[in-house]
Amino acid sequence: MDEKIEQTLRQLQRNRMTGYFAESREEVTGLLSKLLRPGETVGCGDSVTLEQLGVYDFLRNGDFVFLDKYREGLSPEEKRELYIKNFSADTFLTGTNAVTRDGRLFNIDGNGSRVAPMVYGPKQVIVVVGINKIVGSVEEAVERARQIAAPLDAKRLGKSTPCAKLGRCIDCRHEQRICNDFVLISGNFDKNRFKIILVNETLGY
Repeated sequence: MDEKIEQTLRQLQRNRMTGYFAESREEVTGLLSKLLRPGETVGCGDSVTLEQLGVYDFLRNGDFVFLDKYREGLSPEEKRELYIKNFSADTFLTGTNAVTRDGRLFNIDGNGSRVAPMVYGPKQVIVVVGINKIVGSVEEAVERARQIAAPLDAKRLGKSTPCAKLGRCIDCRHEQRICNDFVLISGNFDKNRFKIILVNETLGY
């Protein structure tokens, strides 16, 4: 484990968030098995990282009540209902756009359905993040989210925003803009509500 990772884990702890280190993606589901209780209700945010790690399938096949927003045939109303249920979930699982070396999480969201349950509601929030998303400052976190993560995500989602076409943010006012909510989490009243799993791999955007 290099100094950058050690510092990030140490600072997360100072900010009342528990950090874990997974040497490989295979260790992630083992950690989740320890952090999740059988029968509990689990919600999730939209995350390429969780998809790459097979976390959604792990939840579907496990002994959990999974609020699966990716279930086929969901209507917009049914999906919104799941978003609301996330607030009362036992655990909310998500990725993050960036984590700073001083132990803060930064995210950009389109409609708030991912960042809102992170801020309030679920008893436990588990954030899974690749070490490629560790940055030196909040300014670097914003830059990373806007210039790397958001354009790639907009393209993945089939948006017609300028960033999806150009591959960079021009701070547009497009009706399909996904950079609407800028949320920095610097700590938490409820100590250890946040569990941050740093994975020693390049994951997500």
